[in-house]
Amino acid sequence: MSRSVIQSPVATEKAIRLMQNENKLVFVVDSRARKDEIKKDLEELFSIKVVDVKTFITPKGKKRAIVKLHSDNLAMDVATKLGIL
Repeated sequence: MSRSVIQSPVATEKAIRLMQNENKLVFVVDSRARKDEIKKDLEELFSIKVVDVKTFITPKGKKRAIVKLHSDNLAMDVATKLGIL
């Protein structure tokens, strides 16, 4: 995979709440990216186990992915590595 699927993390109030309560992270991703590509890219970049990926297009036309992490990986730890928290 030559292009990067993950563009940037999202640090809105809702994204922070998802991190704390549901062990989920939110990312802006390439609009052509498929869920399996997003999962593979995140697992390789951060050495984490991804359980589920849900995607949606924002009203501004950006594609976002909500990523549920395995209980062994804490979203707060990954967010700290990314510099969100």
